[in-house]
Amino acid sequence: MLRLAVLLSLCLLPLAQAAEPSPGPAATAPAYDAALAERLGADERGMRSYVLVILKTGPKRMPDGEERKAMFAGHFANMERLSNAGKLVMAGPFSADPDGWRGLFLFAVEDIEEARRLTETDPVIVNGEMVAEYHRWYGSAAAMMTPEIHARLQPPPAAAE
Repeated sequence: MLRLAVLLSLCLLPLAQAAEPSPGPAATAPAYDAALAERLGADERGMRSYVLVILKTGPKRMPDGEERKAMFAGHFANMERLSNAGKLVMAGPFSADPDGWRGLFLFAVEDIEEARRLTETDPVIVNGEMVAEYHRWYGSAAAMMTPEIHARLQPPPAAAE
């Protein structure tokens, strides 16, 4: 669990730094933004509940080829759909891991059952390529801004020639 806490705090530190330029040492703390706090679902501590899903290697590796490519294309499309719906806050792969950890989803949902229903729509889960492990997580409501900020970090696709 310590590994998860460190990972997530490292993920959120750059997010907090990217939100606004760093003020000089004599600057005062930013003003409380009640409208932003409400939009992000923040409680009185600026935090909110999430469900963290750890994706691990599953029992059925899809063989290389067109079906595997299609499965992963569906995986990425599903993540985009869930992000656009405001449910998926953060996702990404782990580096090669001897314990079989493949990636994570951070869902802005109330309970594990809703996260389970959302995860079960993913082709990598449906095909047994990965299995999911669910954890309640309480963290900064600022994580809700990750998709918005991330969209500004991706250059537009090159125009088709």
